[in-house]
Amino acid sequence: MTIVLATSNKGKLKEFKEMCQANIISFQEILGDIEVDETEDSFQGNSILKSQTIYNMLPNKENYIVVADDSGLVVPSLDGEPGIYSARYAGESASDRDNIDKLVSKLKDKNINSCEANYTCAISIVSKYGTYCIHGWVYGDLSTTLKGDKGFGYDPLFTPFGYNQTMAQIDNSLKSKISHRAKALELAKPIIEMCNRY
Repeated sequence: MTIVLATSNKGKLKEFKEMCQANIISFQEILGDIEVDETEDSFQGNSILKSQTIYNMLPNKENYIVVADDSGLVVPSLDGEPGIYSARYAGESASDRDNIDKLVSKLKDKNINSCEANYTCAISIVSKYGTYCIHGWVYGDLSTTLKGDKGFGYDPLFTPFGYNQTMAQIDNSLKSKISHRAKALELAKPIIEMCNRY
């Protein structure tokens, strides 16, 4: 069976391929440029919505396993923002830098230079065997000072607990073990392998 990733985010696709060491393709290779509106109010809800929508659109769907993730940064000091809006915090067509600038501005408005935060990832798997969803988290300190040029999203601001480098400074081989996506994927792998085996 072919594993289809229900995202058009190149950063996520690259991370999944590196962590999975498997044949993974983007849904765009089969379905072209389509958008799935994230209308749910949780990471889990949006992840399942994306994977089920893409799965239902695939021809010969019994030959595919669709994997989707919805992930983002949760900042308790900002009442959970940006949360499920992490990728579009500064607007629908916002760049990573636009989102970072808005987050830094909001923190500074509250006179916050550093606070605790967490990255959350919900990974859903849809195949002819049903729908599954699991979660992964990484907790750390969020700063208003950018450090590093690796990764994507809010990585230059986020330092995982127990480390002295941001996610944008950490080597990719280490990030692929400690990130929220890595932790969720580690739990998802047995499910994907089970679906792929039968």
